[in-house]
Amino acid sequence: MNAFRLRDATPADVPEIAALIRELALYEHEPDAAKATETDLLRDGFGPEPYFRCLMLEAETDSGHAVAGFSLYFFQYSTWEGRPSLYLEDLFVRPEYRGRGFGKALLQRLAQIAVERGCTRFQWECLDWNTPSLGFYESMGASVLREWLNLRLTGDALARLAAGVEARHEL
Repeated sequence: MNAFRLRDATPADVPEIAALIRELALYEHEPDAAKATETDLLRDGFGPEPYFRCLMLEAETDSGHAVAGFSLYFFQYSTWEGRPSLYLEDLFVRPEYRGRGFGKALLQRLAQIAVERGCTRFQWECLDWNTPSLGFYESMGASVLREWLNLRLTGDALARLAAGVEARHEL
């Protein structure tokens, strides 16, 4: 593995975090889906009550350090276990830095944070077509939970539910 360092993100990293998010969206074939702005990230990750935390991965280069990747995460709570869990929203290593153990280093640091914080779980999602990542995650000991389905409300459906308007479904 090449030399690197992991560190907590600071407000000064927001432009790079935004760039990494856009690169991840492009990798996942959804370039127009990444709508978060630098203002959003600054407000939601570095304000008085942050919604997320972020690790920056920097690779040593001849000219110093270059941002090679990141992981953005937050904490959830398991009512069944009565303990917190760490949820990984995004992990991304730039293509030119892949294959050097950087993704494993990010996952390992997140696992350490989860243990330090008393979490009983460390979980995330992966697209079903992303077989390289799925294989990598399974090699780290992760289990694919195929019996659980993700559900999501967005846009008009979210607004309708919030307003108490029933959705109509055709069967």
